[in-house]
Amino acid sequence: MKPEAIEPFFATLAAANPHPQTELEFTNTFELLAAVLLSAQATDVGVNKATRALFARAWTPQRMLALGLDGLTEAIRTIGLYRTKARNLYETCRILVQEHGGEVPRTRAALERLPGVGRKTANVVLNVAFGEPTMAVDTHIFRVANRTGLARGKDPLAVEQRLLEAVPGAYRRDAHHWLILHGRYVCLARSPRCAACSVQRFCDEGPSRIRGVEAN
Repeated sequence: MKPEAIEPFFATLAAANPHPQTELEFTNTFELLAAVLLSAQATDVGVNKATRALFARAWTPQRMLALGLDGLTEAIRTIGLYRTKARNLYETCRILVQEHGGEVPRTRAALERLPGVGRKTANVVLNVAFGEPTMAVDTHIFRVANRTGLARGKDPLAVEQRLLEAVPGAYRRDAHHWLILHGRYVCLARSPRCAACSVQRFCDEGPSRIRGVEAN
């Protein structure tokens, strides 16, 4: 993607969705942290189905600990890798209560010390809960950033760093939401919907894909 195309690329996405939001359901910062932790290698739809009932019973780390590990494990058994995730979430709740007064910490270092919380999860919490302009690079963002030429990189960290350099400041806070949604619904992995893409004219691959379809 040409440098001069980056601002109109994001301006187009912003015009279509001025206030993008995560599709995970939550009502407080702890629920957000729990939902993102559970969403690794799982869909937001699947996580939401499980957490609606879970959060109705346990919306704080104290209440989640009161469920017991077995109760928590049973509550999320429909989510992939649920046993490991239950152990991580349960231990995270214990640390939140014992070391942070039951509150979710606001620093990356403290977040990444929690079991099951890696850089991507920390970035989501810092962005969604605390308004920091972080880039939570998941499979969708990794694909969109590389395919469009917006921020090419061989691994998520490289893409994250290049996005932070490339995205104009005015769009940085919401950029990862726009890119995730674009990858989830338009810039699909196997059959990207280039003909319906509002930003394909800025994309490194979009115009050639359109010409290829027309030629066939």
